[in-house]
Amino acid sequence: MNKKTNPNKEMSIFEHLEELRQRIFIASLVFLMITMTCFAYMKHIAYILQQPAIGIKFLQLAPGEYLFTSVKVALYTGFLLSSPFIIYQVTLFILPGLTKKESKFIIPILFTSIILFFSGIIFAYTILAPAALQFLINYGNEIVEPIWSFEQYFNFILLLLFSTGIAFQIPIIQIILGILRIFSSTEMYAYWKYIVLMTTIIAAIITPSTDPITQIIMSLAILILYSSGIIILKILNK
Repeated sequence: MNKKTNPNKEMSIFEHLEELRQRIFIASLVFLMITMTCFAYMKHIAYILQQPAIGIKFLQLAPGEYLFTSVKVALYTGFLLSSPFIIYQVTLFILPGLTKKESKFIIPILFTSIILFFSGIIFAYTILAPAALQFLINYGNEIVEPIWSFEQYFNFILLLLFSTGIAFQIPIIQIILGILRIFSSTEMYAYWKYIVLMTTIIAAIITPSTDPITQIIMSLAILILYSSGIIILKILNK
């Protein structure tokens, strides 16, 4: 039987449920507080999210559009900022039930996953979003004036940020598959031709715009991430 990280402490099912309830309550409270703070500073958050679309005039096309969009943005931002703390609470809950060997891999993987997620968001905000928006603004600007819906723009930018953050989890998935011996680094490298095709399809799916510039940049980023996963598995001898 595997040795647990904390073998001296045995908890009943009710104690586990009570601990789970407490951690869910704490995580929910933090999420609520951060979301309310984000809503209070919505003007500043909206200004930051509008930066990739400088020069565009936004309109409120329906009654309450700004209010409802502000609530949506606050919820997304609240979840984003509170996600490291939520993951920390989940880790504290499952850690006592893991072996030392499992803990050795789980904690670095979770930490790296958080870093990659935020790196994906920064990448989307600084590179993908400006490239996509400039293409969309310049295309046909001599015929139509670019005046956008406030809600539709924020749906676009939020989807782009979060989908890119999720796409940046590719190396984490590869490492998990390698550790579990489902796929080795050699097998992953052997399928590179199919990965190139799948990368193009994934980039087309997760990018909300249909412009080729954004999809090419996203495809290259996914290929680099995939290659990084193979290199890490080679280092781990997996």
